[in-house]
Amino acid sequence: MSVQLQQVRICFFGESFVNGTGDRSCLGWTGRICVDANKKGYDITYYNLGVRRETSTALEKRWFPEASYRLPKECDGRIVFSFGVNDTTIENGKTRVELTNSLKNVHNILSGSKELYPVLMVGPPPLLEREQNQRIADLSNQFALVCNALNVPYLNVFPLLEKSNIWRDEVKANDGAHPRAAGYTILAEIVQNWDAWLNWFDG
Repeated sequence: MSVQLQQVRICFFGESFVNGTGDRSCLGWTGRICVDANKKGYDITYYNLGVRRETSTALEKRWFPEASYRLPKECDGRIVFSFGVNDTTIENGKTRVELTNSLKNVHNILSGSKELYPVLMVGPPPLLEREQNQRIADLSNQFALVCNALNVPYLNVFPLLEKSNIWRDEVKANDGAHPRAAGYTILAEIVQNWDAWLNWFDG
């Protein structure tokens, strides 16, 4: 007699780090944590909706139509968000998205999505560039405050990855921003051991 696995659909929204840019296995961290969930007895439908160079302003406009199309009411649909690095990039002498607008965007995205689906948020990871890293760290801390106010679980991966030799070495050997497979494996392990993620499947 075959065992019916619990079917779960998960949309991962964000930028190139959600996309898994740099990982030749095309799994990134999002694919890896879904593989792990499948091994635990879940039937995961995995939607990678990461868009390279996307800011929170663009994501705020697209998440709902894309999620609602893939996560109909009759299914067990969930969303993981992870973004912010592109907001902090300097273009034409200023950040692509001002901090106040980033915080407004994340508030709008999370407040809307949590009313419809279980939602988690993973913070933005570090790069090599020191000044941008400071902006990313500051943004991540601010994101944590917004998530706390909205009661959305938030995982601040920045300080953990900043201390990871594997992450840093792979980013340096690649393009200064994205790791290869081993770096994404480190990030996947951080997420897999996060209480909020574990509670989604074991709680």
